[in-house]
Amino acid sequence: MTSIISRSDAPASVSAVTSTRLADGRELLYFDDTDRPRRRPSKDRRELPERGPAGEIRYDALTGDWVAVAAHRQHRTHLPPADECPLCPSTEARPSEIPAADYDVAVFENRFPSLGPEFAAAPAAPGWGTRGIAGGRCEVVAFTPEHTGTFAALSSRRVRTVIDAWAHRTEALSALPGVAQVFCFENRGQDIGVTLHHPHGQIYAYPYVTPRAAVMASAAGRFHEAAGGTATLTGTILAGERADGARMVVEGEFFSAYVPFAARWPLEIHVVPHRQVPDLAALTGAERDELAVLYPDLLGRFDALYGSPTPYISAWHQAPVDPVLRRSGYLHLQLTSPRRAANKLKFLAGSEAAMGAFINDTTPEEVAARLRDARTGTA
Repeated sequence: MTSIISRSDAPASVSAVTSTRLADGRELLYFDDTDRPRRRPSKDRRELPERGPAGEIRYDALTGDWVAVAAHRQHRTHLPPADECPLCPSTEARPSEIPAADYDVAVFENRFPSLGPEFAAAPAAPGWGTRGIAGGRCEVVAFTPEHTGTFAALSSRRVRTVIDAWAHRTEALSALPGVAQVFCFENRGQDIGVTLHHPHGQIYAYPYVTPRAAVMASAAGRFHEAAGGTATLTGTILAGERADGARMVVEGEFFSAYVPFAARWPLEIHVVPHRQVPDLAALTGAERDELAVLYPDLLGRFDALYGSPTPYISAWHQAPVDPVLRRSGYLHLQLTSPRRAANKLKFLAGSEAAMGAFINDTTPEEVAARLRDARTGTA
């Protein structure tokens, strides 16, 4: 049964949300480019098998990391032709993952999830041999009903709808039992490893704080404590980058984008709000409006550097759910690409893959200058 979710009293979101269920019980949400929901047929006409149980997570005692084991994902859809794309709207002849004949933005539970569908926190006090349920949720975000195109080419209004979807799902998933961290991201390009050509991203709700987030949270917490709770690490770095200027790419009223001082990747940009917020859900309407223009412009600059599509990973770093970690948490976007030249990629080989010690083939200052001069045609 389709239901209309009431909009929050907060003015930040301007997109109507409609919730429904797919044939196997997975949740699907439509986010509209207007604040009034469009009426759509909600029936998923497919006969789908019953959902399987969650996989497992195993503890690596050498590093303190959790590793998800999801062997069922070996059978997931891989680069299908356009007429078999699961993210295109359904037709009478071929129903897809999205039952509607048209949509603006759609978010649904992944049919082949790394985490979930059960919810369970990672086991406490783990050691060698500890395993647990891979609880949480994995969602797919279809940015557009069009099978071809890029995020950079979306209209500002559509980008705003995607931002509203990210914020909505961040807030909703963070409130679910056992969820420790919510991660919104997009992998773009076969060189990155995408398995669907249709423009889309993903959202993971983890049952543990991921290794990268744990390292950053620890550093942020130490800095915040040393400053007596009066300053944040990310905010201080942002102020330093804006004062220096050598690595700045774009400065807006609410956000700034720069190549970080110690960039790991040949192409890397950090997008940081000018005020401390823990996650996307905390952004105001004005902040979301500016981001809807600034973000696709940056993606366009990546493509403009070499005049052809650049593979990238767009990763939203949000504060973990833990209230203590959120005190010093600071939302920021990390946009990276392994493209180090028009026809060359940076591969994570011995030093990076084995030791985690990155060696960059470009200088942050040079990359920032080139990105400032890039003409995107998206603004």
